[in-house]
Amino acid sequence: MRIFFVAAGFLSLVTSGNAWGQASYSGTIGTLSIELALDSQGEGEMDGTYFYKKFGTPIALHGTSAKGVLTLTESDGRGKPSARLTIPTFATDQQSIVGTWQNLTTGQKLPLLLTQQATSGPDQDSTGLQELLQASALKTCYFKVVLSSSESISSVKLYEKRTGRLVQEVKADCESRGIRSVSVGDFNFDGLEDFAVYQQGFAGPNTASLYFLYDPNTKQYIDSGFEGVSLQFDAKTKRVSETNSCCAGSSVQNSVYKIVRNRMVLVEQHCYKWDEKKQELVERKLSACQ
Repeated sequence: MRIFFVAAGFLSLVTSGNAWGQASYSGTIGTLSIELALDSQGEGEMDGTYFYKKFGTPIALHGTSAKGVLTLTESDGRGKPSARLTIPTFATDQQSIVGTWQNLTTGQKLPLLLTQQATSGPDQDSTGLQELLQASALKTCYFKVVLSSSESISSVKLYEKRTGRLVQEVKADCESRGIRSVSVGDFNFDGLEDFAVYQQGFAGPNTASLYFLYDPNTKQYIDSGFEGVSLQFDAKTKRVSETNSCCAGSSVQNSVYKIVRNRMVLVEQHCYKWDEKKQELVERKLSACQ
């Protein structure tokens, strides 16, 4: 596999000039126990995810931190804001946090109490944050990535939602994308849930991921061995497309694969080069992209 732009760029998350990337918390909303993870996006932007331990299903959060006030909003299945978490005095090194959770439909308010478990940041040699909750989840399991440093993942753990029991751990030597390091999909088109771990990004739009397929016989996830740049999986056509872009988009190689016995089999390839006269990408011989 040939990959253009091989210089990788690490994710650096900083908030308010402090070296702080992610943090994990445990606590309560009302009387219900929760776990929460925050992920700084810089410039006061904050992503998060949390779950009620009773259910184990992560709920996505997005918000801002301004003048010491952290506001995080969760949305319903249609993308409409449904609840808001407000922390009036928030600091990244704060151990105990008091705030409110509010149902935006009924107006009901509940007390939010959190205790910081660990944090990680790009300036730390080693991370105090060992496991970071992920925003994506399977129907029966949620994910936590195991961090070897604030920028690197060594493995992914799958926990049963109903009990919190560890059901599997897979090795994954990858860059960290915070709470969005893991995604869910059906990568071999067998109708069963699989998952992917972001591996690394390259200059330009090119990315690489690791793909783990569910084996119904062992009820475990196995490394697919799929390789490619910026892979896209089309459930309708049951095809996998690869787009390898180079030179500020002036050279693009597209490849299409089908899945046969859980292996990617090449179906077709195309090469496109930028044409100055036509001011558009024009298909050329495949050798022009090699």
